[in-house]
Amino acid sequence: MESYLQENFGGVRAKHSSDEALARWRKVVGVVKNPKRRFRFTANLDKRSEATKMKKSNHTATQQNIKSSCFLRLKEIVKLQLKNKSKVQEKLRVAVLVSKAALQFIHGITPSSEYEVPADVKAAGFGVCAEELSSIVEGHDLKKLKSHGGVASLASKLCTSESDGLATSANKLATRRELFGVNKFAEAESRGFWVFVWEALQDMTLMILAACAFVSLIVGIATEGWPKGAHDGLGIVASILLVVLVTASSDYRQSLQFKDLDKEKKKITVQVTRSGYRQKLSIYDLLAGDIVHLCIGDQVPADGLFLSGFSLLINESSLTGESEPVAVNAENPFLLSGTKVQDGSCKMLVTTVGMRTQWGKLMATLSEGGDDETPLQVKLNGVATIIGKIGLVFAVITFAVLTESLFRRKINDGTYLSWTGDDALELLEFFAIAVTIVVVAVPEGLPLAVTLSLAFAMKKMMNDKALVRHLAACETMGSATSICSDKTGTLTTNHMTVVKACICGKIKEVDGASDTNSLFSELPESVMTILSQSIFNNTGGDVVFNQDGKREILGTPTETAILEFGLSLGGDFSAVRKESTLVKVEPFNSAKKRMGVVIQLPGGALRAHCKGASEIILASCSKYLNEEGNVVPLDEATIDHLKATIDSFANEALRTLCLAYMEVQDGFSANDQIPVDGYTCIGIVGIKDPVRPGVKESVAICRSAGITVRMVTGDNINTAKAIARECGILTEGGIAIEGPDFRTKSEEELSELIPKIQVMARSSPLDKHTLVKHLRTKLDEVVAVTGDGTNDAPALHEADIGLAMGIAGTEVAKESADVIILDDNFSTIVTVAKWGRSVYINIQKFVQFQLTVNVVALVVNFSSACLTGSAPLTAVQLLWVNMIMDTLGALALATEPPNNELMKRTPVGRKGNFISNIMWRNILGQAFYQFLVIWYLQTEGKWLFGIKGDNSDLVLNTLIFNCFVFCQVFNEVSSREMERINVFEGILKNNVFVAVLSSTVIFQFIIIQFLGDFANTTPLTLNQWIACIFIGFIGMPIAAIVKMIPVGST
Repeated sequence: MESYLQENFGGVRAKHSSDEALARWRKVVGVVKNPKRRFRFTANLDKRSEATKMKKSNHTATQQNIKSSCFLRLKEIVKLQLKNKSKVQEKLRVAVLVSKAALQFIHGITPSSEYEVPADVKAAGFGVCAEELSSIVEGHDLKKLKSHGGVASLASKLCTSESDGLATSANKLATRRELFGVNKFAEAESRGFWVFVWEALQDMTLMILAACAFVSLIVGIATEGWPKGAHDGLGIVASILLVVLVTASSDYRQSLQFKDLDKEKKKITVQVTRSGYRQKLSIYDLLAGDIVHLCIGDQVPADGLFLSGFSLLINESSLTGESEPVAVNAENPFLLSGTKVQDGSCKMLVTTVGMRTQWGKLMATLSEGGDDETPLQVKLNGVATIIGKIGLVFAVITFAVLTESLFRRKINDGTYLSWTGDDALELLEFFAIAVTIVVVAVPEGLPLAVTLSLAFAMKKMMNDKALVRHLAACETMGSATSICSDKTGTLTTNHMTVVKACICGKIKEVDGASDTNSLFSELPESVMTILSQSIFNNTGGDVVFNQDGKREILGTPTETAILEFGLSLGGDFSAVRKESTLVKVEPFNSAKKRMGVVIQLPGGALRAHCKGASEIILASCSKYLNEEGNVVPLDEATIDHLKATIDSFANEALRTLCLAYMEVQDGFSANDQIPVDGYTCIGIVGIKDPVRPGVKESVAICRSAGITVRMVTGDNINTAKAIARECGILTEGGIAIEGPDFRTKSEEELSELIPKIQVMARSSPLDKHTLVKHLRTKLDEVVAVTGDGTNDAPALHEADIGLAMGIAGTEVAKESADVIILDDNFSTIVTVAKWGRSVYINIQKFVQFQLTVNVVALVVNFSSACLTGSAPLTAVQLLWVNMIMDTLGALALATEPPNNELMKRTPVGRKGNFISNIMWRNILGQAFYQFLVIWYLQTEGKWLFGIKGDNSDLVLNTLIFNCFVFCQVFNEVSSREMERINVFEGILKNNVFVAVLSSTVIFQFIIIQFLGDFANTTPLTLNQWIACIFIGFIGMPIAAIVKMIPVGST
């Protein structure tokens, strides 16, 4: 079976499956009872195709808009010239127009606009409407923009301030919402309970059974009268309704869970200035006129215009499919919603929001496209297809055999020409049994059990601070064999403070106000000036005052720590910033490991400041500030002293940063690159970032679970090794390597080296990507990777499971990830792995349970039909059994919470078979026992129970049905553990399991004792009930004995 599944259903991967692979398995699937339900949680490939076409048209439209804005005026002139070429006067006029157009093209001068402000917009005090703004930005229409007086003029027409943003008056904001819209996208309406009921009724086999019930009612009432003749038909109808209601309730509950998760996925905030205060705001609360601050890794939250910024590169691939980044500046100020900031930072004026943007329209289409189906869902669709085909064959043969037995009896009785209503009802019952065999045989619940289990796990993981973005990540994480983790913020707390500094060659503890005051008093004034300049100008952070008047430091934890240090030295952020003008900013990125700015000093001179990885910045320095604050050349002794300082800080597990500056020659422009050498070293700071509590224990759990944890960081190797030892990652025999060394290794050396690597320091994003790719492709590992920055996106994309940080992570990283770790804690990653294993094993338990019922129900009814000419289980009874094993079974077994034992097993890995030898052993052992019991009851049951009288057959069939159901009840308990003997541990903690088991037993009692006319049963005595329960219970010790039989794990 495994090879068949691999061949026909193995093309779908956990991530990035091609549309061809997704379409291929759908064609192979056959015998689908209810396509609407079976394919509900699969991707809508038609909508995907529509979204792709939209992206292409967006790209084409963007290109055309740019070209048309340049050549439209010239085109008009050429037309005019051709029309009037015979007239000399017109030629002269054309010549003048051509000259004007050329000047307009070169200088961007445009003729006066004829735009008129709509009356309602004008009455509200605005000078431009939403449609006009949309046409300017979406059309990249520089001509229209200039006709409105440029970006500053548009800001004025939108009644907003570039420095203070929107006024937060409730009435004004409400008017703005009404005229310009809200930043929300159209979503598919959530479906109510009755929609799920209707979809459950679309089951083809249930429709056929409903038709059988209808015919049975007509024939029964016609021949036997009311109500006796209606019992069989009403029994089938009641069973169908019960199946439909239970199925719909389960599906509706799942939909509510997914709805809650979708809400969590959409919680994205941006930095906005309103009423002069910088604040965080949900992107869904943005309005036209808002001033938004963007930096590397942010998603552009709405259409807008560039106000100010540096080195801004925008990746528009999500909108247009074009991967080449676009430079956005004053000359090309257009920013489109849904695109990503690849480099730089800026202030943006929001112009168009929500469904007026192309991104809004694209999102509406993409949301209908749905998530990719998971490999397990596809594989179980394959299992359902195989069993369904077998069941169909069995059903046809069963119907043929039962019909043949009826005809033979009629021939033997000599009544083959005389057919009564009873004969018709019997024939109809045979057909109903055959159809019900298909109902039981086609395990429609298998792929849906995956969704149920994943939805349950995703909801629970949310409570454990892990937001799953893609369904497949849950099941893949259960197979993980390797975790490549960042250090900062994941293994450490991300609460950083400067605790040591080496300024002017002096090393000083600065962990407290007295220490910083002491350092301040010892430093020359000239050094303090340069240090303050470096800290407050060369930063991606900001110091602001909130509405309560309290000082607030914004930025990454590293930036915050440096700014806090500068303020504690007595520096004044706003005063220092006002003293100089920023000319050029090169933001920090993990490839360069440095950040730089060029500022213009009050006298007009230019100065560059840089900071970053200590050894990299120190290598760029040729001078340093001595104890007197003088600039002197760096000699070997001083370099050795500074390197020793870096090492000593790093060995104390401190992050080290070096600050440096240089005077820049006149003639430097914003288009030039900031110099990379010739700097003067100001000093080195050591930043403390303590290890998170519980990380060491979590790493030990991973090791016992067969998961290798590797630290991949951009920090100094000594810092990385100190933290790795503290966490238990770096062990004896493990290797710590630096990124530059790693890059020089050949493929053969990497294959030998990578299994031993436990720490990679000073790594670039490409190093992380190479490591992950090698682990996956060469060593067949299932790799989980953490990331927080924009440059981590390739590694997150390449990994089997990408884990983005919810606090420190950028929107680009989150977009590329499969799971978002909301608290940035490594222990949460271990919880995700535990839940992943739980999902995988829970589905295996359910499959084992359902296949057992399938096998027994099929063989019993088929063999009985062939050998005795009748089926012991009627259509109503089989429908009840189907509900026990399908919807209720999935609820009970697929929602089992994880236990600590799961992390003591070895991981499944990439090549593990889903239906393992252990499962086949359990299935066959239990099925053999149940078949023997039922067959023995059929042949010797009357003697065993001492049954006599006219209704002896009915009593026997009731006993067989009751024994069969209790065999499933106790088998469900046995299925809680596939290998362990003790199946009762933690059973009372799973409320769903207890509720399902209790309701099954209660309903079974009601069916037997009170619904005999409808279910073809008769009330049983107390002794008979005890015997049935005992026979079912014997299956548990049998299951325990079977578990002792050794088999291979695959």
